[in-house]
Amino acid sequence: MAVVTQLPILDSKSDPPSLFDGTTRLYVAVTCPFAQRPWAVRNYKGLDNSIELVAIDLQDKPKWYLEKVYPPGRVPSLEHNGKVKGESLDLMEYIDKNFEGPSLFPEGSGKEEATKELFAFSDEVNKQVFSAFRNKDADAAYAAEHIGPVLDRLEAALGKFESEGPFFLGQLSAVDLAYAPFFARFELVQGDELGRCLHRYSNIRSESPCTCAKETFWKIVTNFD
Repeated sequence: MAVVTQLPILDSKSDPPSLFDGTTRLYVAVTCPFAQRPWAVRNYKGLDNSIELVAIDLQDKPKWYLEKVYPPGRVPSLEHNGKVKGESLDLMEYIDKNFEGPSLFPEGSGKEEATKELFAFSDEVNKQVFSAFRNKDADAAYAAEHIGPVLDRLEAALGKFESEGPFFLGQLSAVDLAYAPFFARFELVQGDELGRCLHRYSNIRSESPCTCAKETFWKIVTNFD
């Protein structure tokens, strides 16, 4: 069983695969949390033989990727049926609906609505948390004002279906795989005011139910053969 770091990484010197030859390809970057979202869906659904992974060096992008595959130059992107689609959350849903395997989009009991809301909210979470990390002048007061409200909302969301299990919707779903790669990165920040702010929130801390999502995510995304 291979691990994530063994995936060949293609740069400006690398030849392209046989583009648009009928093979479905998911273009990723090994350390990109956005790319890890549809990557995890692909792995969870057992699509190793249906969707080929192609890793791109974002610091030294192949010219053919920009010119022939995905002109925006970002990852993830999906080459399927002669077309290329982008945007991580859209690709999660597209792969789930267009390929065989267990669905990560549960239905009933308000879960469709919860998925849409939490997908939409994920951008705000990432924006607030990462902008705070990049702000050299941010202190505990800044963290409480900008990060606190988004984490409070996530904490409430984690409790909505807790009687059904330890994940956002009770059972493992695309919502968990959308947030998990970012939660894992947030946990790395512990020693400053922002880190302490993050770790005050019981459902984000390492002993929380959300750990199940993070641990499950890493098991899924690192087993790509």
